[in-house]
Amino acid sequence: MNYGKRGAARKKKALRSKSKKWGNRFALSFFKVFLCCVIAVGVLGICGGLGFVKGILSSVPDMSNIDVSPSGFSTFIYDSQGNQTAKLDAEGSNRVPVSMEDIPEDLAHAFVAIEDERFYEHNGIDLRGILRAAYVGLTSGNFSEGASTITQQLIKNNVLTTWTSESERGFAYKLKRKIQEQYLAVMLEQEMDKDKILENYMNTINLGQNTLGVQAASRRYFGKNVWDLSLSECTVIAAITQNPSRYNPISHPEDNANRREDVLDKMLEQGWITQGEYNEALADDVYSRIQTVNQETGETQVNSYFVDAVTEEVMEDLQAAGYSETQAYSLLYAGGLKIYTTQDPNIQAIADEVCSNEENYPDGTTWYLDYQLTIERDNGETENFSKEMLETWMEENGNTSKYPLLFSSQDDANATIEQYKTHLLESGGEVIAEKISMTPQPQISMTIEDQSTGYVVAIVGGRGAKEANRTLNRATSTPRQPGSTFKIVSTYAPALDSAGLTLADVFVDAPFNYDSGRPVSNWYSSGYRGICSLREGIADSLNIIAVKTLTYISPRTGYDYLMNFGFTTLTDGEEINGQIFSDVAQPLALGGITHGVTNLELNAAYAAIANKGTYIEPTLYTKVVDHDGNVILDNTQPASRQVIKESTAFLLTDAMVDVVTTGTGASVNFGGMSIAGKTGTTSDYNDVWFSGYSPYYTCTTWTGYDNNAKLAAGGERNLAKTLWRAAMSKIHENLENKAFEVPGDIVTATVCSKSGKLPIEGLCSELKTEYFAQGTVPTETCDVHYQGFVCEYSGLKATDQCPFKVPGTLELTPSMDATLSGNVTQAANECPHNAEFFADPNAAAAVIEQQQQEINARNLLNNYDMQMATWQAALQNAQAALTAAQQQAASAADEASQAAAQAAIAQAQQEIDSLTEQITALQNAYAAQQAQQAAQGTAEGTQ
Repeated sequence: MNYGKRGAARKKKALRSKSKKWGNRFALSFFKVFLCCVIAVGVLGICGGLGFVKGILSSVPDMSNIDVSPSGFSTFIYDSQGNQTAKLDAEGSNRVPVSMEDIPEDLAHAFVAIEDERFYEHNGIDLRGILRAAYVGLTSGNFSEGASTITQQLIKNNVLTTWTSESERGFAYKLKRKIQEQYLAVMLEQEMDKDKILENYMNTINLGQNTLGVQAASRRYFGKNVWDLSLSECTVIAAITQNPSRYNPISHPEDNANRREDVLDKMLEQGWITQGEYNEALADDVYSRIQTVNQETGETQVNSYFVDAVTEEVMEDLQAAGYSETQAYSLLYAGGLKIYTTQDPNIQAIADEVCSNEENYPDGTTWYLDYQLTIERDNGETENFSKEMLETWMEENGNTSKYPLLFSSQDDANATIEQYKTHLLESGGEVIAEKISMTPQPQISMTIEDQSTGYVVAIVGGRGAKEANRTLNRATSTPRQPGSTFKIVSTYAPALDSAGLTLADVFVDAPFNYDSGRPVSNWYSSGYRGICSLREGIADSLNIIAVKTLTYISPRTGYDYLMNFGFTTLTDGEEINGQIFSDVAQPLALGGITHGVTNLELNAAYAAIANKGTYIEPTLYTKVVDHDGNVILDNTQPASRQVIKESTAFLLTDAMVDVVTTGTGASVNFGGMSIAGKTGTTSDYNDVWFSGYSPYYTCTTWTGYDNNAKLAAGGERNLAKTLWRAAMSKIHENLENKAFEVPGDIVTATVCSKSGKLPIEGLCSELKTEYFAQGTVPTETCDVHYQGFVCEYSGLKATDQCPFKVPGTLELTPSMDATLSGNVTQAANECPHNAEFFADPNAAAAVIEQQQQEINARNLLNNYDMQMATWQAALQNAQAALTAAQQQAASAADEASQAAAQAAIAQAQQEIDSLTEQITALQNAYAAQQAQQAAQGTAEGTQ
């Protein structure tokens, strides 16, 4: 330093320099300004930061409105004994919640160890974890290491869900979300204890294979409940959560094994397990068990026909209860419902076994092909081809079968498919999609119901392997023509219940036309059976008797009863392709309707008869409970109504007992149990049914082809009865044989079997005892058997003026049958010689003369054989007498003897000549009459 005088002077001068002073002042001022700016910026930064954070937190949901419990749960379906039969879940809802008490400690500790080791220490935010992640990021440049706590993950998954899926966001957005997540985590920890947070977390997390939560994962990977997991299995599940795809133990077992070892290391390091437990778990061959379970359970579960049916019904009932279709679907597949069904597992097993046993089916099973494919051409265009197009191609290439898509074997069907594809690919391209479905034919369906409750206990919707969910269910959703099973519910039930008819009443099985003029055909080909009672009409399924009965009571009455029996597929005035259709018509008696009926509804109608006339809506489930345990659908007491009187139900039952003992359904009778039922066959054998019941259950079976092909004679046409007997006999093996109860208002009475009325003593020889509802026993006497004067010309009752009266007896047309043609009974049964006939005496005389000739001719023809035989015998006797007299004359010893012999010869010869003349005259007259009839027949044939 310069401490000299000159140096001091310079120093002093410098201090006194004005420029220097101004420089110092400026520097000081600048520093002050700068310091103020720094402070201001700091204050503004703090304020801005606080404002920024406050702005972020202002949009955070209020804690009082936050629910961190997981949403979207699997729905479970149970049978009547509480066994789980199906699980329904949409994507994102395959979750089965469990409480902390049910979760093994090893599993909870495994998640804590690998995901948030200071979970029990922090307040929702792990500051050490955040600092560690920041340090790793700064030193390595990789900021991927997470610092989210279990509480934060729960908030992210269950509260901030709308943002979670929006991964393509900038830094500011991610920072905002992280701050909100941390804030809510701290707040949640003040409201909820650690165990509850951990429970919700373990019920929320994605664990691969479309499983959410530890219970669903446990069932999927190990086929057991979560509370049964071992330590080794717990660590497999805990290892998945960081990356469910990469650490999937089925598709990536090696990666999961590495991650699982990390879990075990952490658990050992943190003191959750001992070294021995660590070694045992690490040595466990857990992945082979996972693969075994995967092979057994697979990715998809094909539900039964019963589950399909109950799913449809619950969907409909939820909407009827006020839910929209979308809400109903969400509840059903993601609402965590519990559906308790009416399905009886034992009866369902019997039905399944019977319907899947090929020994119950006739030989000659065919296969119905449904084939579709899509071809992408070389120019990029796609073409779709349907089964109808395949059918057309087959017909164009020489297939003359009425049903080209029915094959005798699956190999034949596959060969045709390959030929078809070769043809389609001739112009280039490749197959990019293909659907092949082959179903065995004929097909079947079966419904079994407990008629006392209306509970449907078993359903079989088809024959053969069921390949998908909610496929064609032939028991519940396929209307088919019911054939003669409809006679009971459309005709005989209303006839006995309200139309005043009884089982003893009769109609005549004789040619009869519908109002349209078309003849009613009987199913048998042996002519007609004459007078038949309603009981006989039921037992032998007589078509004409049924149609006449419905005509008598009116088709409208029958239709109204059917509607009350619960049929929903009938129509009255429906327009189809510009044409109006109505089932209110005479063919209704034989099941000739527009759309057909379902097995389920036909069975329910028969169940109503079995249930003493009370119809109970067929029920597939008893109740539906939501995720919180609230009953949202209660079906324990299904809707019911009295559709026919109890006495009517008994009369129908007793008549249908005849069906299975002596009638058309005798082959279903397995013995040892009271049964009643009715066969049903359509006129062209497209559909064959049997509906019947015992005091316990009602069962209906159907068989037919999906494409409406005709059932072959023999085994195919008897298949419905074969399956019914096989199933019902097994179901009733251990049940007490009970009789059908006879109501107190049922009485018996003896009636004439020809008229159904009180017999006339000495005239009605065919009597029977019949059941009647009280008050319906006939009071009128027989109007079929008649004794008195008969018109020889007409064969009817003679009028007082009849010129051809002769004494005799008759069987007259029953009174009800006569009214069907608009005739009164007397007019239908009396001869034509009434006052109107004699109004013109001259014309009447001419007609009478002609009728007399007809009578003579008819008598001649009718009596020819008998008269000829009598005269031929007399001629033989006269010839024998002549021979004897001649012998006597030859041996006469005296004149007196000779004279006597000659007299005998003359008498015998005279008798022979007379008889010969009579015989010749009769022969000539007979020949002339036959020639005249032949000439009349020829003339009529040419008119």
